[in-house]
Amino acid sequence: MDSAHPWLSRYSAWVPPALPLPTRSMIDIFETTAAARPEAPAIHHFDRTITFAELNRRGEQMASWLARHGIGKADRVAVVTQNDPEFLVAQLGAWKRGAILVPLNPMFKAKELDYHLHDSGARALVALSAYYSAHRTTIDASPVECVLTTGDGEGTFNAALDLEAPDPARTRVPVGPEDAAELVYTSGTTGNPKGAIGLHRNIALNADVFRVWMQIGEGDVILGAPPLFHITGLVAGIALCYLTGAPLVLYHRFDTATTLRMAEQWKATFCVAAITAYIALMNDPAARPEAFATLTKCYSGGAPVAPGIVAQFRARLGQYIHNIYGLTESNSPSHATPLDAEAPVDPASGALAIGLPIPNLEARIVDLTDPARELPPGEAGELAMRGPQMFPGYWNKPEATAAAHHGDGWFLTGDVAVMDAAGWFYIVDRKKDMIVASGFKVWPRDVEDLLYQHPAVRECAVIGVPDEYRGETVKAFIALKAGAEATTTADEIIAFTRERLAAYKYPRLVEFVAEIPKTATGKFLRRALKG
Repeated sequence: MDSAHPWLSRYSAWVPPALPLPTRSMIDIFETTAAARPEAPAIHHFDRTITFAELNRRGEQMASWLARHGIGKADRVAVVTQNDPEFLVAQLGAWKRGAILVPLNPMFKAKELDYHLHDSGARALVALSAYYSAHRTTIDASPVECVLTTGDGEGTFNAALDLEAPDPARTRVPVGPEDAAELVYTSGTTGNPKGAIGLHRNIALNADVFRVWMQIGEGDVILGAPPLFHITGLVAGIALCYLTGAPLVLYHRFDTATTLRMAEQWKATFCVAAITAYIALMNDPAARPEAFATLTKCYSGGAPVAPGIVAQFRARLGQYIHNIYGLTESNSPSHATPLDAEAPVDPASGALAIGLPIPNLEARIVDLTDPARELPPGEAGELAMRGPQMFPGYWNKPEATAAAHHGDGWFLTGDVAVMDAAGWFYIVDRKKDMIVASGFKVWPRDVEDLLYQHPAVRECAVIGVPDEYRGETVKAFIALKAGAEATTTADEIIAFTRERLAAYKYPRLVEFVAEIPKTATGKFLRRALKG
C-alpha cells in the first residue's frame, strides 16, 4: 500500500496503486508519441487513416495560423465541430501556442453560443461552416477576432492551413503541466454552465489512469463514440490516443448504424459511452454480436446504469459494460470498475456500483447538511473527493469555486452516494432530484432501475410532481421498445411497480413519450420533463 495515501486502507477488496504525477504537458506527450511512431495511424476517420506525422504537421500549420492572428499563451480558442479530425488539429494548434481550448456543443443555439463565447473570452473560433453561417451575427458580436471554418471537405479549413508553412521554431511556445489546457463547460443541468479549468497535468494523469486500469496498449483501438467537446471524449478518446498511440476512430457523430460499422471495420477494442448509446445499439435490429467481437473494454459513464441494462446488453451483443463515474471537474474518471472485475449491486438500493476510486484520488461520503462529517460505510450522503486530477476552479467564478468545495480541498459533487465496507461506491441520485412523497424520500434512480426490468421499457425517467395530498407524487416518463406501443398501458406499468416497490415509491402517474429528453452527451434531462 502506498504510505502516502493511508486512506487506501479502507478499500480492503482492491487497493489501486498510485501513479506518478505528470511532469509534461499534453502537447509534449503528443509530440513524443508522434516522433516515436510517425507512420502509425492516429485517426481512422470513416474509411481514411491519418498518421501521427500528418496530424502533427497539420497541428503545426494550425499553430502558424493562430500565431499570424496574434493568438498566444493563455488565449482561448473555441471549437464548434463534430467528431472529425479538424477538432484535433485545432486542439493541437492551440496547445502548441500555449492557448486554452474551449470545446463547444454544435447543438448550441444563439443565446447559448453567445454566453459561452463571452464567458470564456474566446479570441479565435474554429467552427463548422454551416454553424458559422447560421450564427454569424452572434459571433460577430462576440470577443472572437478570427474564424476558421470546417466541414467542406477540401474547403476553407484545409485550404487555409495549406497556405501555412509549419515553423515550430517560430510558433511553438513552452507549455508545462501546470498550464491550463482546456476550458470545459459543465452541462448546466442546474443553472448557467460554468467553465471548469483543466490543467495539462489533470488531463495527462487521467489519460494514464485509462491506460493502466483499462490496459490500453499495443493493438488497442479507441472507438470515438462520445462527443469530443465532452470531457469523456477529450480524455478517454483524444488524450488516451496521444499518450498510448492507440488510434482513435471518428465518424462525425453518433448513430447506431455507423457506430456498428466503424466498430467492426476498425476492430475497436475500447469505448466509453453514455448508457443511452448502449441502449440504442442494443435495440437496433441490425446489431450483431460480430460488430462487438473485439470491443471487450466497454465502459459507460455520465448517467446511472441499471443492472438490468448491463445484463440485457451482454445477452444481446456479448459484452459486459463496466461502470465508470466522473465529472467535468474531475477531468473524466474518478471511480471505475477494474477491467477484470464486475461491479456489485447494492442490496439495499439495487444500484450498480460506479466503481472504486481511481489511483491518487480520495473519496468519501459526507453528511448532506454537514459536509464536515464523514459518514460510515452503508450510510447515504454526498460524494466528496479530492486529488491531483481535480480541476483548480471555475473560470472567472471564485464564488462558485469556493461554494463547490469544503474543508481542505474536498469537492462536493452534488451526488448522493453510498460506500460499502469493501470500498465500492454507489450513486443513489442527485441531491436536487430527490422526491418527498408523504414525508418519505424517493430517489428517482431507484424507481427507474425497476422500470428497466419491464420488458417493454426502452428508456425512462422519473420526477416528482406536485400533489395536494402527498406534497409530491412520483411520475414516470417512459419510451417503449418498438412494437410495444399497442400492448403496453399505464395501468400495466403502475401495477408492475406497485408489486415490487414500497407504497410511497411506485409511480401513480405514467406518461408515454417518443424519447426521453437528453443532453448532447446522453444524460437524461429530468428538469425538461418538469415543464
